[in-house]
Amino acid sequence: MNRFIGMLVGLLAAPAAAQQPPADVQMAAAVLAAPEDRRAGATVLGYDASGKVITLRAGTNDLICLADNPAVEGFNVACYHKDLEPFMARGRELTAQGVTEDKVRDQTRWKEIEAGTLKIPRQPRMLYVLTGKTFDPATGTVAGAYERWVVYVPFATAAELGMGTKPTENEPWLMDQGTAGAHIMISPPRPRPQP
Repeated sequence: MNRFIGMLVGLLAAPAAAQQPPADVQMAAAVLAAPEDRRAGATVLGYDASGKVITLRAGTNDLICLADNPAVEGFNVACYHKDLEPFMARGRELTAQGVTEDKVRDQTRWKEIEAGTLKIPRQPRMLYVLTGKTFDPATGTVAGAYERWVVYVPFATAAELGMGTKPTENEPWLMDQGTAGAHIMISPPRPRPQP
């Protein structure tokens, strides 16, 4: 699961060298990770021609959605509560500085949170992730779509929440318990390949 979080941070930070889709396509794909009733009001971040993360659309609700980075293989979009943006932005910054090991990047941010130089909300906050093979803008669908959910619960422990700490499919579990990055992972069963 650390690899999953690392992939997400890579998505959030990897420089884009590939051709960027138009802004409307990036936005249509990005909001697919959000609950349907939250999509229209979400802020959408995407990529400009140089691969820099930019705001494609200012939102009216509490969600930020990040478009797929075409420089990274596969399809991966995420939406998260706006209070998580400092944490996410710092992850992108560290990756851009060459900090590519998940553990090092995470521990750096956790230390900064504990020192008070990086803010993360103490109340639970959501992250929605949608991955797949490709996005078809004509149909608005993702080939091989797979959704996962993460609830950030900084400093929470398994004993406080009454949940397990082992990766399981179709059952929530607590990852990185007791740290500033503690979060509940919810990973449903993956779809079976079609014959």
